[in-house]
Amino acid sequence: MRLLITGAAGFLGSHLSDRFVTEGHEVIGMDNLITGRRENLAHLAGHPRFQLVIHDVSRYIGVDGPLDGILHFASPASPIDYLELPIQTLKVGSLGTHNALGLAKAKGARFLLASTSEVYGDPEVHPQPESYWGHVNPVGPRGVYDEAKRFAEAMTMAYHRYHGIETRIARIFNTYGPRMRARDGRVVSNFVVQALRGEPLTIYGDGQQTRSFCYMSDLVEGIYQLFNSPHRDPTNLGNPAEFTILQLAEQILTLTGSSSVLERRPLPTDDPRVRRPDITRARTLLGWEPRVGLSEGLVHTVAHFRDRAD
Repeated sequence: MRLLITGAAGFLGSHLSDRFVTEGHEVIGMDNLITGRRENLAHLAGHPRFQLVIHDVSRYIGVDGPLDGILHFASPASPIDYLELPIQTLKVGSLGTHNALGLAKAKGARFLLASTSEVYGDPEVHPQPESYWGHVNPVGPRGVYDEAKRFAEAMTMAYHRYHGIETRIARIFNTYGPRMRARDGRVVSNFVVQALRGEPLTIYGDGQQTRSFCYMSDLVEGIYQLFNSPHRDPTNLGNPAEFTILQLAEQILTLTGSSSVLERRPLPTDDPRVRRPDITRARTLLGWEPRVGLSEGLVHTVAHFRDRAD
């Protein structure tokens, strides 16, 4: 297949580019490098089945030649990024999704949207199944990301129903691993970098809020299977093993051998108290579930950051 991956220089986009190229497909990676990094794709430079195009998908997207599929991963995705780039986040979720879907319509291409567990907001249902509509504050500081993705899902389904576009929606839960940016606001990268540098680990609130952490190789496998499946309904992809933030901090301190202390700060506005995916749909329809446990995944992640903490 010949594919377009938007956000290809990002953490997940770069790993997806690797996977599709390895499987023999031709990949056009597109990124404006606001949060993506060229170094994530440096190993693909000069590869005959990969090219990187620097472009903001919030503007018209033009691609010469046929396309079989579009995977729309362009978006700031960490709290620091989307709080510092609120307008860009809203534009890539709305205009960027509209442009990518328009290209899919013009090319007759299959379209996969990278959505997020944040569409569930601070959930009142636990764990979160795809049937749950969410509990989101549209005017809070996190609303720029949450509502951009909720709009993107609605736009994707409108193109499916009205134009007959073949669509997929992946609701991605917390994912971690190599190629995360240091200090990007995600809890795993923050803790690892702080621990390696001997800095205090920043704990927001009492640390009893929970998250579920999926290693990047498991997530990429889920995306690959979903893209190649016939299933159009939103599908949760994440690891259902649930940990408190304090438990995560303790594991990272143990793995790094760090003597860092814990530093408490106020809980951010609308920060979810719990987060855990119900992956019954992915298990049933895709035969997919995570294989890498948190301890194993953290070993690889810590190794990646040891020479990169800045």
